[in-house]
Amino acid sequence: MPQNLLDFDLPGLTAWFGELGEKPFRARQVYRWIHQEGVSDFAQMTDIAKSLREKLQQQAVVQAPAIKFLHGSADGTRKWLFDVGVGNGIETVFIPEDDRGTLCVSSQVGCALECSFCSTGRQGFNRNLSVAEIVGQLWVAQHALKAEANRTTGETAERPVSNVVMMGMGEPLANFDNVVTALGIMLDDHAYGLSRRRVTVSTSGLVPAMDRLAERCPVALAVSLHAPNDALRDRLVPINRKYPLAELMAACRRYLVHAPRDFITFEYVLLAGVNDQPAHARALAELARDVPCKFNLIPFNPFPDAGYEKPGGEAMRVFREILQGAGYVVTTRRTRGDDIDAACGQLAGQVADRSGRVIKRLHREAA
Repeated sequence: MPQNLLDFDLPGLTAWFGELGEKPFRARQVYRWIHQEGVSDFAQMTDIAKSLREKLQQQAVVQAPAIKFLHGSADGTRKWLFDVGVGNGIETVFIPEDDRGTLCVSSQVGCALECSFCSTGRQGFNRNLSVAEIVGQLWVAQHALKAEANRTTGETAERPVSNVVMMGMGEPLANFDNVVTALGIMLDDHAYGLSRRRVTVSTSGLVPAMDRLAERCPVALAVSLHAPNDALRDRLVPINRKYPLAELMAACRRYLVHAPRDFITFEYVLLAGVNDQPAHARALAELARDVPCKFNLIPFNPFPDAGYEKPGGEAMRVFREILQGAGYVVTTRRTRGDDIDAACGQLAGQVADRSGRVIKRLHREAA
């Protein structure tokens, strides 16, 4: 089977070229053609020796996941559904803003963590994505958006994707090795050249993997918090039963020693009547007092049979003002792409559940 070159970071590609008897600079040339130019046809790599091009055509491919659908929102948001085989699909979202273009990337087919308010978690879990499937989302989006800009304005956008957030389907740190390799490609100046400050990994709180990320590839970190105490977080974010809040806060403090930013972003989905009361806000302010951080409040985005409701505007205002009064920087995420189910917590894709979690959940709900 041909080797998919999207699976390699530059050291890996250099080693593979060495096995072919090729020099390291040839690997760098091909790497730049793939990631900077978006070229998948080796015949178009015009500064590569013809003999090497022919060798690559026989032994390698540049293959991103196939696009099944591309949806465009009225607000400019784009959502791709990629086919990753055997009835499985993953979703990737691009959010354009005046000063940046953010790509929300998936790391798994489904998710095993079962956060109760997340559409992806309701679908069960099939498998981890490969490096090629993770990086392929950026490869497709970057070069499709460049080509579109060229068609519409006559000018090629230098970098339509300026920020990447690992906040799509799945728990990134549960697919640690593939995610870290993919992050290395995103950061590499021979590929996408993104700043560590502009690449964010979101985690529900896998404490040992947070420590490993700090050592291997410290990028900006967002922690999906969603509750100010263990009793409530155990229900909303079940991984809390393994790594409770005291351990999670300590891991956040350790991460900041290595992080490219001097704060952790705490993501907090507000669920009407569940975690959005003034007492919750005061407890949250106390919980985070020793962790340099900012809060990103996210109004719940409904999906069928969710069992939760979006909070009212007054509840959100009071919650935000309590945190601000305690001295925290607080943003409220503007809902983007909800008309194409591309908003936070709505990514569902297509998951052939191999974990049995869907059946178990249905039995629990029926009991």
